[in-house]
Amino acid sequence: MKLMLLKPLSIIALIIINIQTVSAKDNKKEAFNKRIVLEFYEAAINRKDYDRAANFLGTRYIQHNQAAADGKDGLRKFLTFLKEKFPNSRSEIKKVFTDGDYVILHVHAVRIPGTKGIAIIDIFRIQDGKITEHWDVHEDISATPVNDNGMF
Repeated sequence: MKLMLLKPLSIIALIIINIQTVSAKDNKKEAFNKRIVLEFYEAAINRKDYDRAANFLGTRYIQHNQAAADGKDGLRKFLTFLKEKFPNSRSEIKKVFTDGDYVILHVHAVRIPGTKGIAIIDIFRIQDGKITEHWDVHEDISATPVNDNGMF
C-alpha cells in the first residue's frame, strides 16, 4: 500500500519541482528583459543618446507607432526630432509590467517643462536580449479632468 502511494507522490513532487524551475527561469528572463527596456528608455528618451540606445535594438526593429519609421534609422530620426523640438523633455516611468518576452511601461512624459504632459503606455517585445518590436498609445493629461483619479 505504501509503495502504491509513493509512486504517485514522487511524480507529483517532480512535477512541482519542474514547475518551480521553469518559473525561476521565466522570472530571470523577465527581470533581464525589464532591465534591457529600462536602460534603453533612459538612453533613448531621456538622454536622447542614439548610439547607446541603438545597442539595445535587434537587427530587425518593428515600429507599430504609425508616425514612426521601422528600424534603427527610424529611432535615429525620432531622437533627432526630440533633441531639436523638445530638448528638455523628460519621461518618468511610473509602472513596469513584464510578461514573458514583453515589457510594458506606464509613463508620464513632459515634453515642455511646466506642462501637464502626456500619459503613455509603451509595449516592447524582446527576443534574444534585444528589443525587436514597439507599440505605444498616448493620452494628453487633461487640465480639467472629470474625476480625481489621476492618470498614474
